[in-house]
Amino acid sequence: MIGSGYLFYEVVASKTESNKNAGNAILYECVETIMGIEATSGLRVLAINILGRFLSNRDNNIRYVALNMLMKAVAVDSQAVQRHRTTILECVKDSDASIRKRALELVFLLVNDTNVKPLTKELIDYLEVSDQDFKGDLTAKICLIVEKFSQEKKWYIDQMFKVLSLGGNFVKDDVWHALIVAISNAPDLQGYSVRSLYKAFQTSSEQVCLVRVTVWCIGEYGEMLVNNVGVLEVEEPMTVTESDAVDVLEACLTRYSSDIATRSMSLIALLKLSSRFPPTSERIKDIITVHKGSVALELQQRAIEFNSIIQRHQNIKSSLVERMPVLDESAYIGKRTSSSQANIVADKSSQPSSTATTLKFPNGVAKPPAAPLVDLLDLSADDTPVPSSTSNDFLHDLLGIGLTNSPSSGTAPSGGTDILMDLLSIGTPVQNDTAPKVVSSNQGFAPTTKPAPTTSQVMDLLDGLPSNGSLPGSQTPVYPSITAFESSTLRIMFSFTKQPEKPHVTEIHVTFVNLSSEAYTDFVFQAAVPKFVQLHLDPASSNQLAASGNGTITQTLTVTNSQHGQKALAMRVRMVYKVNNQDKSEQGQINNFPPGL
Repeated sequence: MIGSGYLFYEVVASKTESNKNAGNAILYECVETIMGIEATSGLRVLAINILGRFLSNRDNNIRYVALNMLMKAVAVDSQAVQRHRTTILECVKDSDASIRKRALELVFLLVNDTNVKPLTKELIDYLEVSDQDFKGDLTAKICLIVEKFSQEKKWYIDQMFKVLSLGGNFVKDDVWHALIVAISNAPDLQGYSVRSLYKAFQTSSEQVCLVRVTVWCIGEYGEMLVNNVGVLEVEEPMTVTESDAVDVLEACLTRYSSDIATRSMSLIALLKLSSRFPPTSERIKDIITVHKGSVALELQQRAIEFNSIIQRHQNIKSSLVERMPVLDESAYIGKRTSSSQANIVADKSSQPSSTATTLKFPNGVAKPPAAPLVDLLDLSADDTPVPSSTSNDFLHDLLGIGLTNSPSSGTAPSGGTDILMDLLSIGTPVQNDTAPKVVSSNQGFAPTTKPAPTTSQVMDLLDGLPSNGSLPGSQTPVYPSITAFESSTLRIMFSFTKQPEKPHVTEIHVTFVNLSSEAYTDFVFQAAVPKFVQLHLDPASSNQLAASGNGTITQTLTVTNSQHGQKALAMRVRMVYKVNNQDKSEQGQINNFPPGL
């Protein structure tokens, strides 16, 4: 019976005239019947071949019907559909928008590990000449294909650079964020990446997302661009000067006058280059100074902050603008996976398989969800609440550094829940009256489109206003001094003074003593307080701390407790320094403040 059935359909398929609608209707019914029964592989191939012939028909309706049927057939016999891949690709270039979109969805379903490279090349080549109204869909599908099937990071990076160069204005934020994460986690490709982006910028500077990735990479890896670090065999030799790198960032500030995010990232990159390219420091300062009068508050605040750092905080600038730590891939993948679930459900009816993709990063390993990377990088303006995490990644955002290798301080609580859970909201939701505010001498500057602090906070943060200590009025010590922190290598002492007419304001005089036998260099003190407390740090007296108590560093803190008499003062501190050019850090919880502060 099966054999006779095959012969029947073969005769119908060969004898029916496909140049008439009646004949096509008969063939379509044959295909539907075959696909609706438990047919042999030979019958299925016959049905799929009929659909392949439909794709060459000049009637748009017939081709659209064939594409719909083939999308169902992929799940049954993908190999038979693969034989018509060339014809399907031609449909992607069709003048009819509906056929283009449906063919693109079918191509996405046909991609596998063996054909991903030629298919991606075909799609990227067409991206260059495709209609503007199709570039968005085409770009999105190419990015999904590259992310899902890439097994090596260099190929992934190369394809994404091509997409950014040809369709960067249609690339979504999470895509170029993912590219930055990939580059951050590929140290052997960072020099290659920044050079490739520099070259792409020369011809595709109108592509916004390409510009943003270029700006970020020049800020992080500018010295690799200038010094030709990590040159691969496939690269052509090129010469880029420090001034050339600054030219790119200055051009971005000029061309993207209405794009606050891109200009903010450019200012950050310029600040970083001012430390790494000393000969360009004066030029960079002039560029940044121009934006101190910007009508955009975000740019104005950044310009004020960065100008103060360059002019008045040279002793800590190198720490402030150090390279970003390696970004957490698993955190980013977790963020993207959770945020894409709603889209998968919404699109499932029209794209049953194309959107339901498991994110697989270029190393080919799917990673579990973790803390959201977008909040750590601060690359997005998305203010959607994210799940809490018990990892230390949130402190990257607050203090610009991690806690992985930090020794515990002698004053940290030995048991129970650390008060850091309340102060810095690690692992628990933040209540409105206890959300942390951080003042730090070593904040990591990350690309951001989120609102910056108010102007007064900016000036306080960078010592742009006179110290409160210069205000008139007598100051009488009313509280005993305390040893706020002590370990085997470091002691910190606090003494307190108040103005009688301002009981909610306390001036804390901090003294740092080195208890070890090795001198400390590049010493930086950082502090975090609850939201109801305002904290202002004056510059430290030095960043060098002699060994064995033979000298001290002093620094003044001014804290304003808006809940004075109702809530006690609490503080989390972190000290970063170098011993024989080796980075060291200590941290602790100060919970022995005298009552009433």
